[in-house]
Amino acid sequence: MSRPYRRAVLLVVEDDPAHVRLIERCLCPAGDEDVHLELRHVADGQQALDYLFRRGAFVDSDASPRPQLVLLDLRLPRCDGFEVLESVKGDARTQAIPVVVLTTSDAPRDISEAYARQANGYLVKPGDIEEMSDMLARARAFWLQHNRTVIDDEQIAS
Repeated sequence: MSRPYRRAVLLVVEDDPAHVRLIERCLCPAGDEDVHLELRHVADGQQALDYLFRRGAFVDSDASPRPQLVLLDLRLPRCDGFEVLESVKGDARTQAIPVVVLTTSDAPRDISEAYARQANGYLVKPGDIEEMSDMLARARAFWLQHNRTVIDDEQIAS
């Protein structure tokens, strides 16, 4: 018996275009029949907040479908990842959206701070492309195929 087809929106908050391309390549394999992954990308923390709270260019829900997962870099221009976490997890309208930090930092202080601000997970980008691909495939399987959330797209108002 086959599993039902699911559409999932992934918001990638990353300022390095090379990392975005790598993430997309690792997370959007050809022939995936379980989940149709729609990857959305913003390049800084302020854009992430505008997207998630439907402000500015993202007022229209067609331009900002509710993500089932946010992959969040910590070192971002305009508003860093910690500030994004605090805003998203501190607001009842968005706190149910899983936010997983995906960063190069393995500093214990950063890890502690991310979890203190309610990150749902913390992944350190490995230097090896095959390790990165394996890590992201496992994250995709857990967060987008197995994990279930109830996110009401209509509850986010500007």
